[in-house]
Amino acid sequence: MEHPVLLPLYYFPPVSWFTALAAHPVAWLEQQEHYVKGTFRNRCHIASVSGVQRLTIPLRKGKNQQQPIREVRIAYDEPWQMQHWRSIGTAYGNSPFFEHYMDALRPFYQAKKYDLLWDWNYDLLRLSMRILKIKTEVRLTEKYAVQPDGIMDFRGNFNPKKLSNDVDCQALRYSQVFQDRLGFLPDMSVLDLIFCAGRMDI
Repeated sequence: MEHPVLLPLYYFPPVSWFTALAAHPVAWLEQQEHYVKGTFRNRCHIASVSGVQRLTIPLRKGKNQQQPIREVRIAYDEPWQMQHWRSIGTAYGNSPFFEHYMDALRPFYQAKKYDLLWDWNYDLLRLSMRILKIKTEVRLTEKYAVQPDGIMDFRGNFNPKKLSNDVDCQALRYSQVFQDRLGFLPDMSVLDLIFCAGRMDI
């Protein structure tokens, strides 16, 4: 029987993250870790007309680096939800599936207000899985293990500054909105896949 996979929870994770998720019948989400700066936990990359654009969720001031991931709080000192939704609309307004899924996503940016980063990311994950029809069973870790036994540990595989070397994101190719001028931009946020392709089985 194939081993489960262990993944960190991100803000609209990259396509390679979802490739790893969909390839396993069971996926554990790491909820016992501490927040790590400079990761996909509060940022995602979308493909805009000028190239890769980073969307970052601001966090409440404090020592987030030392906080348990389930206690990290979102800041609303600036209208980041409106800014993110505007950027998403500008990037994907002309994509094949934007009109199909925008109504499901819009409430997260115009109506809902989450206190905790984990809750925001988790609800977006469940929505993304429904859209992509991913049947993987998702479980939450009960304790932190440096070297988990019997589980494929992908917690360190995804870095915003470089593509994952352990997950073959290059194999999953689809037509992107600005591909004619930018070429194919691999491993964008799953939003790119959802709006441009609408499914995982490309």
